[in-house]
Amino acid sequence: MKTIGLIGGMSWESSVEYYRIINEEVKNRLGGLHSAKCILFSVDFDEVERYQVEGEWERAGYMLGNIARNLEQAGADFIVICTNTMHKVVSLVEQHIGIPILHIADATAHQINKLDIGTVGLLGTRYTMEQDFYKERLISNNIDVLIPMEDEIELVNKIIFEELCLGKIKQSSKDYFKQIIQKLVERGAQGIVLGCTEIGLLIKPEDAEVPLFDTAHIHAKEAVNVAL
Repeated sequence: MKTIGLIGGMSWESSVEYYRIINEEVKNRLGGLHSAKCILFSVDFDEVERYQVEGEWERAGYMLGNIARNLEQAGADFIVICTNTMHKVVSLVEQHIGIPILHIADATAHQINKLDIGTVGLLGTRYTMEQDFYKERLISNNIDVLIPMEDEIELVNKIIFEELCLGKIKQSSKDYFKQIIQKLVERGAQGIVLGCTEIGLLIKPEDAEVPLFDTAHIHAKEAVNVAL
């Protein structure tokens, strides 16, 4: 079994899910008392979020790169960055290490293609929805991407940072997300990418008439595939 290097804390609410899913998946596949070999470095998310707001992506990439190098030196065989948004700096992180990074968008695209879905709606932070670093990864896998309208993007982003990252689950926010999902479906989305690792805490498969791709679950399970 390979050792998984996890960079978590962005936010820790979803990092908990990564740790649970990875260990449950290893137990289910190997049985008995088996659990995953993993090393977790959990950051102070306030620092990372400030870099995002200020557009200091290079500083954020340098920070995560140093963390990844520490994980490699501690024995990690590959790196899992437990967030969608910070995959914007993957290329910067890669410069610090000699082991691979398991890209969350690639793992998600693989699951979308398995269902032969050509168009998805993307929900996530403003950075993930509006910028190209994530969408282009899906498009390169022959998947068209739809995003919400500008005012909807603003509120989705607010709910993520002011509620979900703080562990607040509100029915009103759940209802709002369901409305946005329905609008994306009406525009042609055949599936919805929950492109923020916290959204799966709020939205469940039964909340949509099309397949939902919970990136935290997909990423964590793919980490087990690689580890085993």
